[in-house]
Amino acid sequence: MATERTPFKLNFERHLWKGDLVVWLEFPRVEEFLTGLQKSWEQATKSIEEAQKNMKRQFDKKRQNPQGLKVGDNMWLENKNIQSNQLSKKLDQKRYELFRISKNIGLEVFQLELPEE
Repeated sequence: MATERTPFKLNFERHLWKGDLVVWLEFPRVEEFLTGLQKSWEQATKSIEEAQKNMKRQFDKKRQNPQGLKVGDNMWLENKNIQSNQLSKKLDQKRYELFRISKNIGLEVFQLELPEE
């Protein structure tokens, strides 16, 4: 795991809450300041890229196909976004019936072969 890189730490070379104060007796030259700023920028972008990779890995862990469904398998059609003639959604069916998967569209998204009615 990388060291903590907060914006305050990158700008002032100390943590705001830890109190390790660095006192500069003379101001750095412009070239030194720019090279330090460039290094800080590179470290910040590296830390952001690393955090994005970790977030993507954690997100993808939960978004894989846990049932192992594929084209040709049967799957229940849920009553999630389907309008019905039932007076109350509470009294309506939660699942309609098993249908065959015809196409894998994305993560946990499938196209089903529905009867033409």
